[in-house]
This record gives sequence, structure tokens and C-alpha cells, in this order.
Amino acid sequence: MASILESREQRPALILNDSNLDFRQVEYQKIISKGIFHYQKQVLIENRKHLGKTGFHILTPLYVEGSDRYLLVNRGWIGGNAALTDPAYSTPEGLVEISGQAIVPQAPPLILGDGTPPLTQHRWPYITLDAYAAWSGLSLYPFMLLQTPGELYGFVRSWPRQKTSDAMHIGYAIQWFAFALIALSVWVKLSLTQEEKREAIQ
Repeated sequence: MASILESREQRPALILNDSNLDFRQVEYQKIISKGIFHYQKQVLIENRKHLGKTGFHILTPLYVEGSDRYLLVNRGWIGGNAALTDPAYSTPEGLVEISGQAIVPQAPPLILGDGTPPLTQHRWPYITLDAYAAWSGLSLYPFMLLQTPGELYGFVRSWPRQKTSDAMHIGYAIQWFAFALIALSVWVKLSLTQEEKREAIQ
């Protein structure tokens, strides 16, 4: 799987339109798109770190020229403040051209509650395309764009090296295995404690 990531990263950039893409083959590849940002449906992803400072990722949907769908764009990181209020930022109007790497955002391995981010506000702890589509009502492309560092219309972009799906699943499996071992250890300890108490009573 690592070779797939590397080979797709090295491919020439693709111009995004509905007629020339096999969406199963574009993850990790560079995409170029023209469109208009839809600022009313922007969301902030909270608790994002950059150089030890906490802030937000700004996600803005782009209505893609020549299509009837939106491309969700991570425009980068912006710092927060001590009061944790919304940061001040701008969104360009009119037709823009952007580029970036196509990824499919994943939910964190451990989620409290019903497993979905809040759908009634513009500040989320994490993003999935299904949850965002349900909240926004927009028809989306099946991937998100990490906008190219240094490009206009964005903020600080220092993207971590992407992991393949297999690598993420292996990492999750290791985490769950570790949790299972902890649970087993606790159960064994409690069982032994109960047995010792019964023997003491006898």
C-alpha cells in the first residue's frame, strides 16, 4: 500500500472535472480545481496543533466549475486565542484556482457518544465527509483537498505525511489490542481479589 501512496503522489496533477476522473484512483494524488468558495458552509476543526500552539483548521467547500458538486478544502491552520473564540479570517470571493492532495478524512479511533461529530454548529472536533454532507446538505466529491502549502487563499499548511488505509487500520488494531489486554489484566486482578476474599471468609 505504501507504494500506491508514493506512486500516486508522483503522478502529474489532475484537473478536477466529472468526466476524466476515476474517484477510486485519485486518493493521495495532486488535484487542480477551479471554483467558487461557499463561505456560508465553512467549518472549523478544533484543537489542531502547529509548533506547539493550539488553533483551528479552516474547511471551506468549493463549488467546482463545470460540475454540480462541491469539493471540501482544508485551507490550513490558524491560531486560536486564550478565550477559544472563533478566529478572524477571510474567504475570497469569485472564481479561484487551487491545488492540493486528495485525501479521505477519517474519524478518530476512539469516539465518545454516538460516534458522530455535532451537526448543529460550525466548530467540530473532527471531520468525515458523510457527517459534513449530512450537516451541509451539499453534494460532495468523495475526497477532501489538503491545499498546497504556499498557495493563495489559505493559512498555515504543514501537512503530516499521509498514511495509507491499511496502515491506519493496523494502527487502530494495535490500539484496540492494547485496550483489550488492559481490560483483561483488570478482570484477572479483580477475579483474584474476589477469590482471596472468599478464601478469607472461609
